[in-house]
Amino acid sequence: MASKLPPEPPDPGRGAEGPVELSAEEHQRYLRLSRAAAVRHRRVRYAGASLLLLLTLLLAPLAVVAAWMDDTITDTDRYVQTVAPLASEPAVQKAVTDRLTDRVVDEMDLDAVTAALSKALADAGAPPAVVDHSAALTGPLRAAVTNVVHGIVFRVISSDAFQQVWETANRRAQKAVVGMLTGDRSTALRAQGDTVTLDLGTVIDQVKQRLVDQGFAKASAIPAPDRQITLFKTDKLSKAQDALRLLDVMGSWLPVLTLVLAALAVWVAPAHRVMLLVTAIGIGVMMIVLLVALAVARRIYLNSVPPSALPPDAAAVIYDTFVRFLRNSTRTLLVVAVITALTAVLYGPSRAARGVRTLARRGTGAAGRALHDAGVHTGATGRWLDGHRRWTTGVVIGCGALVLVLWNRPTVGAVLLVVVLVVVVVAVLGVLAAAARPETAAAPGDFTRPR
Repeated sequence: MASKLPPEPPDPGRGAEGPVELSAEEHQRYLRLSRAAAVRHRRVRYAGASLLLLLTLLLAPLAVVAAWMDDTITDTDRYVQTVAPLASEPAVQKAVTDRLTDRVVDEMDLDAVTAALSKALADAGAPPAVVDHSAALTGPLRAAVTNVVHGIVFRVISSDAFQQVWETANRRAQKAVVGMLTGDRSTALRAQGDTVTLDLGTVIDQVKQRLVDQGFAKASAIPAPDRQITLFKTDKLSKAQDALRLLDVMGSWLPVLTLVLAALAVWVAPAHRVMLLVTAIGIGVMMIVLLVALAVARRIYLNSVPPSALPPDAAAVIYDTFVRFLRNSTRTLLVVAVITALTAVLYGPSRAARGVRTLARRGTGAAGRALHDAGVHTGATGRWLDGHRRWTTGVVIGCGALVLVLWNRPTVGAVLLVVVLVVVVVAVLGVLAAAARPETAAAPGDFTRPR
């Protein structure tokens, strides 16, 4: 006898009448609520991305300055590389030579020399007119002595020995930049009150010894305060030191934080490509602002140094030499921002972008067909490349970006070199993919169409 199975218990989660059907009005309400929730979600993402973008743009120039300060402070070779060219700059050599020459000549009592000459002539019975006119020899004698001393000092300053002494002194005083920017008085470059002075130290000692060896014994009497040269004088120095001291503390992590904020802004935004474009343009604008700020700071610096303390041409050379690596880094980031913005545009839906992509696709396709006709078949590898163009292109671009990140102080030339290599590799991969199936490879949908 066949056994009867017990009836299946009813499902408490399901009504006895089956699935609930929505009326037309309820369905429309459901769609409206779904769309409203999606809009709110997109608005929240746009708000978050906008906040992250604002923080990125505000921190970008500060991050560049902080990284430059951190690099200059911690790397002795970099610091020496920064200040070494000053020893060979004609304007700086002339300023140092003129200052030392004036101090040596001032230490020589030429009036006493002419007075002694007049007394000797009078004692020898020279005519009174000759004795009276001998006092007028002070001017010509000063000019002659100045020319001789100037020549000796200039030969010392322009010699290779001065170059070596300059680099050695700056290597020992590796934290000289910290002394100027943060108010530290333990270094060769000191900030006192509203004045920044450069202590020449060993350099002047060697010049003095050379002058003594040449017969100018008075050179040894150059007082210690005149071993310094005024570089900067302004009543706003203390405020600048406070700001730069803060950047010095943040130098190691502020650039990383800025990069992370930029990446988060692009990731959070609903339209990643558009946010990447906006971020690149914004960073480029901020780099231009930083370059303008450096130019304005240069003018303020030149106006703050009295000509009696340092000639304008020497002051300009000192400033340009001191900030040249900062200026180069800013220009490099500007070029990177421009290239990133162009890439985002070329991957967009505009007619020009589609035209460029079509032209590139036709070029790689024609080259692939030529290889295929010549007997070069890429086989399964080419078919794999053809089916994974988006991934391979993204990996190549990512590798190029990683190279720039890991590159030690990349220049504009290095950025352009990496960009050219990325374009070449992407083109070669496109040709290899087209050589596999020249009749179907490089279909219009192979390229990513970002939002």
